[in-house]
Amino acid sequence: MGFRCGIVGLPNVGKSTIFNAMTSAGIESANYPFCTIEPNVGMVPMPDSRLDKLADMVNTKNKVNAQMEFVDIAGLVSGASKGEGLGNQFLGHIRQVDAIAHVVRCFEDSNIVHVDGNIDPLRDREIINTELILADLDTVSRRLIKTRSQAKSGDKFFKAQVAVLEELENLLNDGRPARLLDLDEMGRKLLQELCLLTAKPVLYVANVREEDIAHGNQWVKQLESVAGEENSPVVIISGAIEEELSTLSPEEQMDFLIDMGMKESGLNRLITAGYELLGLINFFTVGEKETRAWTIKKGTLAPAAAGVIHTDFERGFIKVEVISYDDYIACNGEAGAKEKGLLRLEGKEYVVKDGDCVNFRFNV
Repeated sequence: MGFRCGIVGLPNVGKSTIFNAMTSAGIESANYPFCTIEPNVGMVPMPDSRLDKLADMVNTKNKVNAQMEFVDIAGLVSGASKGEGLGNQFLGHIRQVDAIAHVVRCFEDSNIVHVDGNIDPLRDREIINTELILADLDTVSRRLIKTRSQAKSGDKFFKAQVAVLEELENLLNDGRPARLLDLDEMGRKLLQELCLLTAKPVLYVANVREEDIAHGNQWVKQLESVAGEENSPVVIISGAIEEELSTLSPEEQMDFLIDMGMKESGLNRLITAGYELLGLINFFTVGEKETRAWTIKKGTLAPAAAGVIHTDFERGFIKVEVISYDDYIACNGEAGAKEKGLLRLEGKEYVVKDGDCVNFRFNV
């Protein structure tokens, strides 16, 4: 389990450039709208220095990072919710992702045309958000008509659904996304069933010039201000830098980052922010044959975590042997941790923690 993140934004904001750098997919990236029509999909390894240290410690033959799926969705335009610019097709692609990375152009370049003529990140953000809200309003309104009819029978369940749908409709009419609504369990299930675009968590990607990567610029500050109002993170990236990094060896990448005054690439920060946005964590299985990172949601119980590896592990779950990452490293491996009594045996109610090094016991 990883997550499927859709990269969205207006045409010519740098989505495909960032996707290229992320996946080295070499897809077409050109200076005209709708260069990307069918969504491009790429699997990206989740960077995790802990996995590297564990693999080196046990001299593993095969190291496997957790994987994340990124989808480069064609540029949306004003009127997409009404079908403009093949909008219905593109909105359909967004429905299939778990989270949205909204790329916003925060740089000037006379060689790259802007579809609206000038740089204005707040306007650009609003165009995309408005189209998603309008599409959701259509979904909610149609469902509300049907549910009101069902509620005429006096059924309490449908009456409760009508109340939630009316709240959603009012929120969307105010120009606010569905994810801001605080719902009970029934409301959350309804929201999930509706598959609303604005219910998906969003992070903003401020695409800047090289010289602005360290501190941003006035456009980034504007974007951070409005993103903060909806509790959405902002990641600053220079598409040009990331594209150049993607052509270098790991050693050359480190030298390049140091020269730029950066500790890590913007893409690594984007992936990490995406994990945090969806509440994802990694646990590890460690061995000479294979050392691997596995992705789960925070709060996942041990049997369900075992099921991520194989369904048989979940069905036949007995116990899980657990060593925290810090203890594993400090004790120089499993044997040292056992010696010091730091290997724990946990049952079905154990909540797997980020960084746990585990071995599942199960019946076939």
